[in-house]
Amino acid sequence: MAVEWAGLTPEVLVQLDRGSSETLGSQLQNGLREAVRAGRLVKDERLPSSRKLAADLGVSRGLVQATYDQLEAEGYLRAVAGSATRVAFSAPKAAVSRTAPAAVPTPDIDFVPGRPDLNSFPARDWLWACGEATRTISARELGYGDGRGAVKLRAVVASYLQRVRGASAGPDDVVISTGFTQGTALTLAALRHSGVTMVAVEDPGHLEMPLLVRRAGLTPVFVPVDEQGLDIDRLARTSATAVIVTPAHQTPTGVVLSSDRRRALLQWAQRVGATVIEDDYDSEFRYDKQPVGSLQGLAADHVVLVGSVSKSLAPAIRLGWVLAPRQLAVRLAEEKQRSDRGSPTLDQLALARLIESGRFDRHLRRMRTTYAARRAALVDSIAEHAPSLELTGLAAGFHALAWLADGTDETAIINEAARRSIGLQGLGRYRSAPTRGPAGIVFGFGDLNENAIRRGIATVADLLN
Repeated sequence: MAVEWAGLTPEVLVQLDRGSSETLGSQLQNGLREAVRAGRLVKDERLPSSRKLAADLGVSRGLVQATYDQLEAEGYLRAVAGSATRVAFSAPKAAVSRTAPAAVPTPDIDFVPGRPDLNSFPARDWLWACGEATRTISARELGYGDGRGAVKLRAVVASYLQRVRGASAGPDDVVISTGFTQGTALTLAALRHSGVTMVAVEDPGHLEMPLLVRRAGLTPVFVPVDEQGLDIDRLARTSATAVIVTPAHQTPTGVVLSSDRRRALLQWAQRVGATVIEDDYDSEFRYDKQPVGSLQGLAADHVVLVGSVSKSLAPAIRLGWVLAPRQLAVRLAEEKQRSDRGSPTLDQLALARLIESGRFDRHLRRMRTTYAARRAALVDSIAEHAPSLELTGLAAGFHALAWLADGTDETAIINEAARRSIGLQGLGRYRSAPTRGPAGIVFGFGDLNENAIRRGIATVADLLN
């Protein structure tokens, strides 16, 4: 489909060689023919006026008009009186020899974990914050900034993490990243340069963690998770000198790292000089009590806290932060600077304004109520349609785990649910070995309303039982 350029006459790239033996008119005709044949100009695309193209190329207007007339006669262009000259057809695309992958149908109801309510994004508040950032930004701030991120946002994030997460933070300890994934990747790269070769990850755990570790040139070591969180005794028996954990709400089991395990983890880190990377992905959403404080606040010299607004606002914002020990923060800033020269400054200033204005907190309070209602709908639906299921991990966030009976074929349930247009994810895909351990279904409910949750559970009730 042609883009309908608004306003000024669109430009088109045609090069003329005045030293060539070929006439300028012939070169112009051949250039436009090739642009159509190659697909650079597509059907109905508007060409520059003869006056504008003549001025751009430094030729007479009559030469351009003659070219347009010739190409119209050949069927390349079409002209309508009082309108622009347009391309008459699109060149057929070359056939691709390899078979294109079959499109995966989108389920009507998708219990995908980790997806927030995208319909509840505070668009009006974000537009206000963007306006404020644009109105107040200085000319200096519009240039290439500090790789660590805008000073304003780093100060706001540090204050926010101290207030809400009990962290020990100052602006110089914070590096702004393009989301959680980049923040973790930067941290792993900095650790590799400091001599780390092996990183422990939770099993089952975040789907991308082993891949991120390997991409950083490090070796992942899988450490099991039980009802108290990461098994620290098993961790201590590895050669890892760094570990990635989700202590506030484990992915995907939803358990909270117990107080004994938290102490043991920090003692291990201090004993071996290890680094704990704390994935703080959804700590804002806790329903049964106050949020669990961050590990970083207990051992700031050994813990790197990585967070983002992907769950609290929307993944499209692409902003996160890394709170690291001062020496490591310097390495992180160097990695960030080399990576992309820093995240977009205007977006950073808008986020800072949103947080310090109180509108961010107001949005979180509203979303806690929304997610709590959806959590209740899931609990009630499971109790009604599949009362034998044990549902865990509901204290925070917007996913829960349903443990299936021994011997249940997790994959068969997921495939049959897909045929009914219900999207489910099994616990096996979060494990280092998919068939190890009991079966389970990870229910995400963040982006589903209560009615959809009830209908989805009712549709697959016989499978869950």
